[in-house]
Formats: sequence, C-alpha cells, structure tokens
Amino acid sequence: MTATTNQRALAAGLVMAVTLNAFEAVAVVTAMPAISKELDGDRLYGAAFSAYMLANLVALVVGGEQSDRRGPAAPFLGGVAVFAVGLVVAGLAPTMEIVLLGRVLQGAGSGSLASVAYVGIGRAWSTEDQPRLFALLSTAWVVPSLVAPVAAGWITEQVGWRWVFLGLLPLVPVLLLLAARPLLRLGPPPEPHTGERRWPLAARLAAGSGLVLAGLQAASIPLALVLLAAGLALAAPALLRLLPEGTLRAEPGIPAAIAARLCVNIAFFGCDTFVPLAATRIHGASTLVAGAVILGGSLVWTAGANLSARMHWAPARAARIGFIALAAGTGGTVLVTVSAIPLWVTFLTCALSGFGIGVVFNTTSVSAMGQATPGQEGLVGSQLGVADALGFATIGAIGGALVGGADRGVLDLAPALALVFVLASATALVGAAVAPRVRAAPAV
Repeated sequence: MTATTNQRALAAGLVMAVTLNAFEAVAVVTAMPAISKELDGDRLYGAAFSAYMLANLVALVVGGEQSDRRGPAAPFLGGVAVFAVGLVVAGLAPTMEIVLLGRVLQGAGSGSLASVAYVGIGRAWSTEDQPRLFALLSTAWVVPSLVAPVAAGWITEQVGWRWVFLGLLPLVPVLLLLAARPLLRLGPPPEPHTGERRWPLAARLAAGSGLVLAGLQAASIPLALVLLAAGLALAAPALLRLLPEGTLRAEPGIPAAIAARLCVNIAFFGCDTFVPLAATRIHGASTLVAGAVILGGSLVWTAGANLSARMHWAPARAARIGFIALAAGTGGTVLVTVSAIPLWVTFLTCALSGFGIGVVFNTTSVSAMGQATPGQEGLVGSQLGVADALGFATIGAIGGALVGGADRGVLDLAPALALVFVLASATALVGAAVAPRVRAAPAV
C-alpha cells in the first residue's frame, strides 16, 4: 500500500470508530429517561453517565500508553471487544445496576478507541494536515446526530430501549474490517515510550472520583462527608500527575489546551445530558421529541469544527469565540425548566452550545497534538481524553446529585436542573478566560 492509500484506509477506520461511539453516546442520552423510569433508577441517572466516563478515563490512559509502547492496533482490538460486551450487558440488563455495569464496559471500550484515534492522526499526518483530520472526525458525528436521537426515540417507544444497545452490535464487524489492517501497518512508534506506567494513576483517579460520586448521592450527611473526603484524597494527587504540569494554572501551551478541554466538556455536557430529562419530565414530551431537541447541538458541533479548521483562526481567538457561544447557549438552556416556554427555543440554545464546543474541541485537539513530542502522541492524546472524561463525569456527578435530591424530595426537579445549566454556563465563562493561553503548534 502506498502512504496515501494507507492514510485513506486509516481515515475511514477512524471515522467509523467515531461514528460507532457517536451513535451510542447520542442514542443513550435520548433513551436514558425511559431506561431510568422502567428500572426505577432515577437515583443512578447521573451515575450511568459518570461511570461511563470514569471507565473511559482509565481506558484512555491505558490505550494511549500501550499505543506509545506497542502501537495502536492492540488497544484498538481490545477496545472493540470490551465495547461489544458492554452493549450486550446493558441490552440484557434486568436492573439499573446492571445497566451501570454495561455502561462501564462501553466507556472502557470507547476510551481505547478514542486514544487510538488521537495516536493515528498524530503519527500518520503532518501538523498542517491534522486540523482537517480532526474536523473529519467531527463530521463523523453528522449521521449519528441526525439519526440517533430520532432512531433511539422511535426504537424505545416501538420495540424497547434494549435495542438501543443491541442494535449497534452489527456495526462492530464493519469497524474491525475497516480499521484493523491500517492500524497494524502503522505499527509501534520509531522510539517506543518506556517511561512510568500511568494506568495505576488513572485507576486511582477513577476510584477516587467514584467515591466522590457516591458521596454526592448519599442520603446521610456524615456518610457523604466521609466518602467525599476519601475520594478527594485518592483522586486529587493522581489527577495532578496525569495532567500536564501547569494545567490547573492554565499555563500557555499544552496545559492551557487541556484546561480548556476540561471546561468545554463540563459546560456542553451539562446542557446535553440533562435536556432530555427536562423535556420528558417538565414538558411531558415523548422520548422521540426529547431526542430531537438535542439534535441541533450535535449537528452544529460539526459545523463549528469545520469552520474553525477552514478559517485558520489563531487558537486563542477560536477558543474565545467558542466559549462565548457555549456560555450563551448553556445559559439560555435554563429556559427548558419553564414548562410554558416551547421546546424549539431549547433546540436553538442547544445548537448554539454545539457550535461552541465544535470550535473549542477542534482547536484544542490541534493545539495539543501539534505540540506533542514524537513518540508521545498517545500520552498527549490520553491527557486530552482525561480532561474529556473528567469534565463529563464531573457534571454528571453534580447533576446526578441534584436530580437525586429532587427524587428524594429535597428540592423540585426544575430548580435542580436550572442549577446544572447555570453551572455549565459559568464554566464556559471560565473557559473564555483560559482561551488567550491556548497556543498554536510550533512551526516546523
């Protein structure tokens, strides 16, 4: 195979991996209110998303580390297998706890696939070509974004939510057919990374974050405080070692790109994850309609990514534009908690949020991966992924705690969800303050 042919084959495989993950992510957000209702699982509603992302976090680090040591083929094949098992477990689950287990497996599988995508682009394409490839991966969300919310709503209402998971299994062999051979040809890096193994840190971070999540869900205040203290003591040191030095200070370069990624995920998924719940419980909408409401956000995400790739904006300017759009969109989404305001308004605010994350996500990917040391693309890709997973899990935990409080009668559902959207918007404003420190990759 010529280099060009191998690149085309690899691009097709990576797009298929993202497409499969996108179908699962978008469809499950739509179906989760029905799953939670049937299995009496409101107390675990947020945990179903947070557990997915915590497992995703560990797998991202493992997949990135293995890619830097052995090449991306092994973590790719392992990720596909675990993801498929997770679909089966969740699809056959008799209780919400088993759904949670399935989501853990799905998160682990998708984390490996995501790390492989970063490594594949970082090693197979030049810095000048990488923006186009990251935009192409964003484009892979187009069909899932168009089809998955409506399809998941229809499947849930007509044949049952279980087929939202089981119906994805036929896509797994297609993914293997497209991506396995190009990744095997890519092989290990010329200078395999032999530094400290990072997966124990990722495992400690996930375990500590899980304890924090349990503390946020605990009904007893003393128990909650114990769990929160133990979780923070376990997670905080691991997080500081997993992220680049200077991330919490948003130092210019890779640390600022990682900090911006953390902010953008908290902000966007605070909106995207909880809008379907507001649509079904506050507005009385069907699952199908709830899925359609968040459709705009996923679609315009792709438009934002492609626009940022074509306009050649300076990274700091692009990140600032994206965060301002995201702050406005998530702030406007508070209106979904008012039953008298029509859902098409929320469709528009979600679309504005989607544009914001599309611009920021693409910009930070290009900035961080363009500054990665050769042979450590997996390390930087996993750091981006850790920020993604931690952001999603954080807002899932906080939002889940608020929804759980509403389930226990501590407060009403509408103000609980309004607090989630306000927090998301505030986090986007923090991201706008970080944006000026996001830097372009050095010229070669």
